[in-house]
Amino acid sequence: MLESLFKLREHGTTVRTEIIAGITTFMTMAYILAVNPAVLGTTGMDKHALFTATALSAVIGTLAMALLANLPVVVASGMGLNAFFAFTVVQGLGYKWQFAITAVFIEGLLFLVLTFFNIRELIVNSIPQTLKHAIPVGIGLFITLIGLKHSGLIVGNEATLVTLGNIANPHVWVLFIGLIVTSVLVTLDVKGAILIGIIVAAFAGVPLGVTVLPSGAWISLPPSISPIFMKFEWTQIFTADMAIVVFTFLFVNLFDTVGTLIGVASKAGLILPDGSFPKVKQALFSDAIGTTIGAVLGTSTVTAYVESVSGVAAGGRTGLTAMATAGMFLLALFFAPIFLLVPDAATAPALIIVGLFMISSVVNIDFNDFGESIPAFITIVMMPFTYSIAQGIVFGMLSFVFIKVFTGKASQVNIAVYIIAVLFILKFFF
Repeated sequence: MLESLFKLREHGTTVRTEIIAGITTFMTMAYILAVNPAVLGTTGMDKHALFTATALSAVIGTLAMALLANLPVVVASGMGLNAFFAFTVVQGLGYKWQFAITAVFIEGLLFLVLTFFNIRELIVNSIPQTLKHAIPVGIGLFITLIGLKHSGLIVGNEATLVTLGNIANPHVWVLFIGLIVTSVLVTLDVKGAILIGIIVAAFAGVPLGVTVLPSGAWISLPPSISPIFMKFEWTQIFTADMAIVVFTFLFVNLFDTVGTLIGVASKAGLILPDGSFPKVKQALFSDAIGTTIGAVLGTSTVTAYVESVSGVAAGGRTGLTAMATAGMFLLALFFAPIFLLVPDAATAPALIIVGLFMISSVVNIDFNDFGESIPAFITIVMMPFTYSIAQGIVFGMLSFVFIKVFTGKASQVNIAVYIIAVLFILKFFF
């Protein structure tokens, strides 16, 4: 049944490999179960209900990705988007969280419409080939930075932007232990190397005081979502603020998702030689379903997760990887104390190693053609330096258009790219 559903042999994978890959992906992104309720909880939303809504929206959206698109991509409440929800819309503009949830719901519906009419697919396929090679590289550097930051090895600094953290920090030692173990296992081509590295690092964190074992019950029923379920506010849906909020959610989610899908699909070998992505429409539908249902459940915008590449690096190639991750999120509803005990420092080595795997596509960029390599380079560096996949794509696309136009090669840019570039410029000013 699994073979016929996910076409495992066709993709050169096995049930065991896919399940290990799914668990690996979950372990690298389980932090969202703790972080999302903490961020959205600042708006007055019930944190216990948010935990359940975060897990359920990830389960539903990821199952859609598994069954509709057969891709090893996981979706969940997006970081950055949840911060915009909490700190800009609610605390900055002064609206209630019900207003923000309504904006997310409208965004989800618009995504469904845009996907149905192939507009989102058109955007994905119109991205220049050089940027499609650059996006995985930028993502690799981005998730490496996330891993270094989560472990405390790299910290913020006003004078130099970033600097080396405290090497004596126990979290950093957990990172080093996990990184050494994972590197050795990857070099020896051990199956499940990344997952084994996470587990070893988590156990190493116990005597160091980094991994804190639960003191109470390890199994419990999930909290009710009734305090946040379908709490929409329709009185201000035609206001200018609502339009701005919806557009911002739409814009950031669109290009975060596009970048992640291209990066993961490229690493999994699912991008065709002509640069097209055959399963993109189903993938985008899954993302839109996750966002819409997530809003109904009471959580912020759901998007494809860059940590999905950790599962691909572990051998995941089909929707069975995503289904395994969805199963882990479902289990987490009842075993939250177990899944949440893995510290960020233990998953950081996985992100760093996956960052290495992702940058391999840099060899496909023609660095002798500056009209191609400069936009690719800008895409790559802007992702980690702006801490945003979407911004990397924005600056890469704009530089591509300007260079082609001002070097007499405007005909090499298709009309869809021109339209997207104009929308990017409008966003900067409005």
